Amino acid sequence: MSISQLLKFPSDFIWGAATSAYQIEGACDEGGRGTSIWDTFSQQPKRIRGGDSGAMACDFYHRYESDIELMSQLGLQAYRFSIAWPRIVPNGIGAINQAGLDYYSRLVDVLLAKNIQPFPTLFHWDLPQPLQDKGGWMRRDTAKYFADYARTVVARLSDRVPNWITHNEPWVAAFVGHLYGEHAPGMHNPFAAVSAMHHLLLSHGLAVQAMRAAARQPLKIGITLNLSPVYAAKPGGWDDSAVKFSDAFLNRIALDPVLKGEYPSFLPSWIWNWLSRGVIQSDDLKTISVPTDFLGINYYRRTVMRYMPLIQSVPVFPNDNAYTDMGWEVYAPGLYELLMRLKRDYAVPYIFITENGAAFADEVGEGKIHDTKRIQYLRDHLVQMQRAIQDGVPVRGYFVWSLLDNFEWALGYSKRFGVIYVDFTTQQRIVKDSGWWYAQVIRENGLRADTLDFTQASSRAQTAAALG
Repeated sequence: MSISQLLKFPSDFIWGAATSAYQIEGACDEGGRGTSIWDTFSQQPKRIRGGDSGAMACDFYHRYESDIELMSQLGLQAYRFSIAWPRIVPNGIGAINQAGLDYYSRLVDVLLAKNIQPFPTLFHWDLPQPLQDKGGWMRRDTAKYFADYARTVVARLSDRVPNWITHNEPWVAAFVGHLYGEHAPGMHNPFAAVSAMHHLLLSHGLAVQAMRAAARQPLKIGITLNLSPVYAAKPGGWDDSAVKFSDAFLNRIALDPVLKGEYPSFLPSWIWNWLSRGVIQSDDLKTISVPTDFLGINYYRRTVMRYMPLIQSVPVFPNDNAYTDMGWEVYAPGLYELLMRLKRDYAVPYIFITENGAAFADEVGEGKIHDTKRIQYLRDHLVQMQRAIQDGVPVRGYFVWSLLDNFEWALGYSKRFGVIYVDFTTQQRIVKDSGWWYAQVIRENGLRADTLDFTQASSRAQTAAALG
């Protein structure tokens, strides 16, 4: 590829950035907002690194207008954000908080004024605490309450917002929150995790129906899943069986019900045993697989598995690749292989990459952040995405994770994913080199070979932004 050649993307491709409410908003006791399970979890000793919480986070609740101005300077065409259920229905059911609806209505208006498409996600893990007190996602009723909440939000905002995502990563909410105990509500109950997973998926289907009924214009609705292609440590042997079970547990447990109306047969027996004990009811899978318009994919890393008797499989970590500050292997070809697998095995109308990014230790020097590792990570993954598009995968857009450094759940403020740096003491924002590099990608709708010269790319992008 010559120095001046571009890897181009389709002319209608959408470039955006993503965040979530609890990770950036702050203002947890303002505007009539109720308490979420993450407020409760963050107050429990030793749950969050450094004793941090999302009480302040990035203070986006108060600073959204200036942050949207930064989005505009970077040329973002879309912004994926989540709506906090406790801001809209403080008790999870019952009285509606109009101040919460008004806040998101103002946010939408400011985005549209800057020609940035809103892509709201209705649930990014912040369940109202009063619902958790009644059993949370372990209870079937919670799925109905979510549909009621979705109907309320869509009735208010859908006159201006056509693109919607029901859930972000239901697998994480179910298993990391209810089995591994690392996320709210912090449980270690495998049967609670299975019930939560099924009811989260059920709530997606119920919400899609409720949203279409309440819509003020035709909507485009999808769900976002965290997917990780699974590889055998040593292909051709017992490790291949570990791949089948791990793929079913990590990926197909959500993909198959949503896109095929069935659970995969290779699920571990303990999951099947619990699902068959009254968790699945008549027509549930028909509801879960209600037709949607797109699939959102969050991709960060692959999974490599080795067979282990009794427990089926254990992960291994190749020592010949780079790793991010999260300890996640950098493996960009996995994105291509995942997208091609979706094209081959599932009837997906089209796809958005709703999250992709990397945490690295960023250092501020003379008011700048030269995050070359993040640029390399993003560039390599965009190359693989463009390759998949050329091979016929209907990818319509890409949302970098994340717009801002933010509250990284149980890791507190110790990990930075943003293309914009946040000083959590002063709330100062600094666009990183990766942010200016991404702005150039958006402006040119393609990847230029010489963007490997990070300093020049950053300088050109900043100059162009200053000149408007």
